[in-house]
Amino acid sequence: MTLRGRREPRGRAPEPLYVTAGSSPLPSLIVDLDLLDTALTARGEPRFRARQVWDWVAGGAAGYDAMTNVPRALRETLTADVPFSTLAVVTEAHSKDGTVKTLFHTADGHPVEAVLMRYRDGRRSVCVSSQSGCPLTCTFCATGQMRFGRNLTASEILDQVLHYRRVEAVDHVVFMGMGEPMLNVDSVLEAAGRLPDTGVTPRRTTISTVGWMPGLTRFVEEVTTPIRLALSLHAADPSLRRELMPVEERYPLTDVLAVCRAHWEQTRRRVFIEYVMLAGVNDSPSQAGMLARALGPGAFKVNLIPYNPTGMYEGSSRAAIDAFKTVLDRARIPTTVRLTRGRDIAAACGQLAAVPRAGNSHTP
Repeated sequence: MTLRGRREPRGRAPEPLYVTAGSSPLPSLIVDLDLLDTALTARGEPRFRARQVWDWVAGGAAGYDAMTNVPRALRETLTADVPFSTLAVVTEAHSKDGTVKTLFHTADGHPVEAVLMRYRDGRRSVCVSSQSGCPLTCTFCATGQMRFGRNLTASEILDQVLHYRRVEAVDHVVFMGMGEPMLNVDSVLEAAGRLPDTGVTPRRTTISTVGWMPGLTRFVEEVTTPIRLALSLHAADPSLRRELMPVEERYPLTDVLAVCRAHWEQTRRRVFIEYVMLAGVNDSPSQAGMLARALGPGAFKVNLIPYNPTGMYEGSSRAAIDAFKTVLDRARIPTTVRLTRGRDIAAACGQLAAVPRAGNSHTP
């Protein structure tokens, strides 16, 4: 991860996310990084051992026993003394479309969900969470209705990817699970910066935000790697957006869009607009016209998201979605309708709530 003028958050010391192998920083997926460092130092191990361990983990190793170029005695020590993952699997649910949703618990008991989406063209995308729960309470989102726990560490974010990497190769990661990534921007950027080691390039990494300005501004000003940016918008009418997304009260959409346009002007990378379609709420042609005027040409690409039931609203009809899209097409704003994955196991956009659901589920 290349940053311009990297700043640490005020008021607290940075978390010890790294151990060092040679001259390169090395993240560990271990609960206690000091414990790993202590275990290696106590044995008088050369510094490259930490790099070896990370290479195996990032490549999908199932455990220390798979690390054949690490001495057996060291593997046995690490197995006994240093937990291999920061997360414990509670349940997994498998959709008929190939999607897998996993409910994890952190070491201190906080629930976290992640989703593996399999596509017919061979793509394997992981939707990761950056927080346990979410404090921003968007009304259409199940995560916003659950109790907020805490920010996740970079290791806990990476472990969601690595859980699926141990099953098969993955090539896309989206920070669109539980939580607001820009409220946890340090850990999110640390995790994103290590995704290439797992096989996911920056151009195949997307970070979504509802428009939390401090984190969004840092992202636009500091991040130089070509990570994609997505804005969860859902209404261009300020009063309606305020009802759907209380963050509008604090950070108005006009200000958020201005920062997003600055990102486009600096990088020429379009910002993806996420717009969930709610019947009779935000799906009229007049709402589409308002959105087109707010966005204007060039900087944005719109993804229309069929609403996935969470109990609050009804989803828009296909005819309403098509009519909405037609208005945007006429305004020459690139627009697609997102393919819904995992709805039958409550794994689709807006449905993550850390509640095991019926279906093809199992507990490890």
